Amino acid sequence: MKPISVGDNLPDFEAKSTGDKVVKLSDCQGKYVILYFYPKDSTPGCTLEGQDFRDNIERFNSLNAMVFGISRDSLKSHENFKCKQEFPFDLLSDTDETLCRLFDVIKMKNM
Repeated sequence: MKPISVGDNLPDFEAKSTGDKVVKLSDCQGKYVILYFYPKDSTPGCTLEGQDFRDNIERFNSLNAMVFGISRDSLKSHENFKCKQEFPFDLLSDTDETLCRLFDVIKMKNM
């Protein structure tokens, strides 16, 4: 798949998710879908980002929005991270980088 651009319709996709589920975009019709990408489970910045989504989940729910965190980590790592941080949303595992490439989120570090 080629990367998407602003204004493009998203192709349907599916990804393995915490809770032993498979999330399919087409199953989310009628809702807003928030996908946030992060580099690695249990790192300081990624933990803060997830906690912010967690702490504001009622606001997202009131807007009929579903939140999904996405990284290249394994489902096992995601399950531990989700449990430890009490995330009320699922984390999607993108180990083959399909979604990362679609959304063009992998960038070279410049530090």
